[in-house]
Amino acid sequence: MLKRTIFEQEHDMFRDAFRRFVEKEVVPHHEKWEEAGVVPRELWLKAGENGFLGMNVPEEYGGGGVDDFRYHAIITEELIRVGASGPGFPLHNDITIPYILHYGTEAQKQKYLPGMVTGEIISAIAMTEPNTGSDLAAVRTTATADGDDYIINGQKTFITNGILSDLIITVAKTDAEAKHAGISLFLVDADAEGFKRGRNLDKIGLKAQDTAEMYYEDVRVPAGQLLGEAGHGFYYLMQELPQERLSIAVGAMAGCEAALAWTRDYCGQRQAFGRPIGKFQNSRFKLAEMQTETQIGRVFVDRCITALNAGELSTETASMAKWWTTELQKRVVDDCVQLHGGYGYMMEYPIAKAYLDCRVQTIYGGTTEIMKEIIGRSMGF
Repeated sequence: MLKRTIFEQEHDMFRDAFRRFVEKEVVPHHEKWEEAGVVPRELWLKAGENGFLGMNVPEEYGGGGVDDFRYHAIITEELIRVGASGPGFPLHNDITIPYILHYGTEAQKQKYLPGMVTGEIISAIAMTEPNTGSDLAAVRTTATADGDDYIINGQKTFITNGILSDLIITVAKTDAEAKHAGISLFLVDADAEGFKRGRNLDKIGLKAQDTAEMYYEDVRVPAGQLLGEAGHGFYYLMQELPQERLSIAVGAMAGCEAALAWTRDYCGQRQAFGRPIGKFQNSRFKLAEMQTETQIGRVFVDRCITALNAGELSTETASMAKWWTTELQKRVVDDCVQLHGGYGYMMEYPIAKAYLDCRVQTIYGGTTEIMKEIIGRSMGF
């Protein structure tokens, strides 16, 4: 495999520190969290205490003061390396914090960022609704101006960090008649009157990750909780989606590499007809195919990380990364299950959990079909 060249010494030190944190604070407890469907809030506090939240938040708000996506990528890679689907740190670091950094007022930054860095404030973003998936312009949640307040009504679903979240960036229509120009973003506190969480959704995978429904019944929020300008929400979402999609692609490549490592080890140990199954031509060819495609994907995603840090990652390139790597992950994990034989169907083997966990990758953050649509349109069609 080609040596990765995007990391420097400080990134290697950060990876070592986070890997030790994961081995101590996550791995021994993750099975219990899968049964509970949620990780404990104490894990977030420990992550904050160790500097693993808000690395890109300026020091004046308590953060690391380093706007470098490579640190975010390391966190995603190390969690996936051990099959830890529960900690929602990537969504918090990669997706929600940037909205406040880029569009928040000084008062909003002072109110939320310090707690987001310490883990005292866990965040979520509520886009998806029961009847609107990829079509953000069709959201039905409304925010109606009422004096110095807005009153929010609607319903959201499939919200990551939905059970634990203290702060929910909520997508709502401030102009119900308009499409894209009618969308605004609001910072909704989970203790706001009229806000209710639904059930912790029963998913086929990502069992330790809390994913919830949310209900807004005449939730009154001050106008000061509007994030950015009214009617600019769709633009903000489009600006931030490339990083979200790259974050998913980073996870997809880490998932491919982990699955391949588990399977390579299994094929070297498992005996059939008097020799390791990796010695059979079909196994070698399959492993060679996966190794090659994973290497190709890794090089592309690392290049995208470099482009993002330079402010050069386009929407269409992020869409390419998201759709190709997540579809690759599905193929690689499926082939790895096949090479494990019957044991690949047993939940005590990490490849079985990976099979269930990775299926959503081609769905959330924009489906594969939507990614292709974005790329096709960028080509003039």
